[in-house]
Amino acid sequence: MTQLMGSGDGGGFEHCASCGALAAGPCARCRKPLCGDCCVITRHGATPWAICTSCARRGGTSLRGPWLGLMTWLALPLLALAVLVVGAYLLVSSGVVR
Repeated sequence: MTQLMGSGDGGGFEHCASCGALAAGPCARCRKPLCGDCCVITRHGATPWAICTSCARRGGTSLRGPWLGLMTWLALPLLALAVLVVGAYLLVSSGVVR
């Protein structure tokens, strides 16, 4: 076969979910493609992030919520393991389990 077949994806370029212009990158929260005119830049954290205007209206320009969610997701399994280790230590030291 010598010909390429198109897939109808619009030339391979992402377009803005809000206005349809050529997208510059994804929203940091919802991952929708955005152009430079339809995003809000957040300056909280180590690097600035672009979020869409609908995410900015819903949760403000702060990424504190997602970062706290990540820290909680990491801390809960560690806390559960610590409880298991302390429980096992108490069982062994009391002489119930040898």
